[in-house]
Amino acid sequence: MPVRRTLVAAVSAAVIAVPLVLTLSAHARPGAGSSPTASASTAKPPAKEAVATGKGGAVSSVNPYASKAGMKVLRHGGNAVDAAVATAAALGVVEPYSAGIGGGGYFTYYNARTGKVSTIDGRETAPARMASDAFISPSTGKPIPFDEAVNSGLSVGVPGTPATWRKALRDWGTISPAKALRSATRLAERGFVVNDEFRAQTKMNEERFRDISSTAKLFLPHGELPVVGSRFRNPDLARTYRQLAREGMNALYRGGIGRDVVRTVQHPPVAPGADKRVRPGLMAAGDLAKYTALRRDPTHTTYRGLDVYSMAPSSSGGTTVGQALNMLEHSRLSAKDRVQALHHYLEASRIAFADRNRWVGDPDFSDVPTDELLSKKFAKARACLISPTATLTSPVAPADPRHPGSGCAKGTGSTEPYEGPSTTHLVASDRWGNVVSYTLTIEQTGGSAITVPGRGFLLNNELTDFDFTPITKGVPDPNLPGPGKRPRSSMSPTIVLKDGRPLIAVGSPGGATIITTVLQTLVNRVDLGMPLPEAVAAPRISQRNREETEAEPAFLKSPDRDALERLGQHFVEAPKTFTPSPEIGAVAALEFLADGRVQAVAEPERRGGGSAMVLRKAQAPEDAHQ
Repeated sequence: MPVRRTLVAAVSAAVIAVPLVLTLSAHARPGAGSSPTASASTAKPPAKEAVATGKGGAVSSVNPYASKAGMKVLRHGGNAVDAAVATAAALGVVEPYSAGIGGGGYFTYYNARTGKVSTIDGRETAPARMASDAFISPSTGKPIPFDEAVNSGLSVGVPGTPATWRKALRDWGTISPAKALRSATRLAERGFVVNDEFRAQTKMNEERFRDISSTAKLFLPHGELPVVGSRFRNPDLARTYRQLAREGMNALYRGGIGRDVVRTVQHPPVAPGADKRVRPGLMAAGDLAKYTALRRDPTHTTYRGLDVYSMAPSSSGGTTVGQALNMLEHSRLSAKDRVQALHHYLEASRIAFADRNRWVGDPDFSDVPTDELLSKKFAKARACLISPTATLTSPVAPADPRHPGSGCAKGTGSTEPYEGPSTTHLVASDRWGNVVSYTLTIEQTGGSAITVPGRGFLLNNELTDFDFTPITKGVPDPNLPGPGKRPRSSMSPTIVLKDGRPLIAVGSPGGATIITTVLQTLVNRVDLGMPLPEAVAAPRISQRNREETEAEPAFLKSPDRDALERLGQHFVEAPKTFTPSPEIGAVAALEFLADGRVQAVAEPERRGGGSAMVLRKAQAPEDAHQ
């Protein structure tokens, strides 16, 4: 049986994909615009818009400071890749609990010149000394407590984000890393305005942040939570970004930043008086030096005449979204029968997760049947389990995609293992038609809670995405720890083409709910005919081969719930995050309209609302004469 992974309530919750505002750093010096006391800020954060339509390029992210950094690059002639890296670097400043150079992610890119979609796997890797039983206690023979694993050096994987930025800019960008980091560096130095969400995220992590001296010093200035309306500065991160700009990303993989990372992982800076054990990690300098961000072929399937591209393993996002879409293609879904459309969506997701949990892992260590999982023949075989009048009982057993005839076999499977929900997502386009969909993360909200002293960034706890023990006893598990191995992810940065040209770019944070969020958004847009802003804003439900389907409060109050329950679906309120209302995912998306304009879309309310921007706002041609 899989280990039950429960975190302290403060840690397990949040998809950190909210707009932030900054607090004062304890490193600040009076007289230098960086007083260690929280003072009122006269500056206002950039305005937020959930929808922006126009031409010349677009950016959508969870934060207006970050979107603004990407737009600045576009305004000065950069392309979508340049803008994506600039936006991501700014997110490392204003979304430090969800992303940054201490983490990793997946980058999907459409090249307008070649018409091809490419991807970069920037997932973190396990150290060379990590064995399959790394999370098993030698004294008990049982998995160590999950929160003990998270808050430790043992959970820290070799960061992939800096290498992803370097590879993306080298392969497809037009500016140097130094230019891409410029706005983020200035933002870290000058600071951003602390809002309710950032304070709430800090409060959620307060207990474990206090156990790490470097983290408490940065994020709890003078031992207190950041004050809403004050300005949060991170001069250490500004210096780190300057060093990366000056020396290149090898400053982390082969230089001084990397030495500090290794020292911190091996000897976590536990605060005096901390009553929790913080296990040291296994990372060594050689692990950093060997890290490579990998170019992988994207996953590809067709759906209702569209071409859907996403991330291949080590992420399970592309295979699971793609397999579910392939099953749904065997049903006629429409807004005229919304209940049946949602029922089929839930059942397809349930089945796809059963197969995902059994077969997907790091393809460099396991024979992952990617093509077979995405085959139309296998989807047809699995779709035979979906009934319009009844609901499957979870956990559904997986089938063998290499033998599609097994697809209709019934049986009992294993429940989905826990996956941390913190992450962030961005999309970008440019005047030439290039498009980026990029998801990046440090895993939990606040990652491992370990800040590299003097460097201004948190380290990930990505290695807890490995299964601590096999999901099913006696059945091979492709997602056990291993030296140099990448843990399975659910990140699903997706680009949809119509007639060879971009139509939609979409992605989300949310751990395993990333997959269902992207899938439901596509169903809303393609099958139910919702405009993209409506497709993003609609109430979400997430079925991941569990007995109950997680649902947002707005859905639980809808008549659709009653109708689906009559079919046998069971709903439970989604876990609460730091926000007053439970939420699933936080989408950033683009749609390319028939009249040549691009529509950037962010969340209107989830996580406090996101930030969509376009280079030049433009009315639809038919509106321009009114």
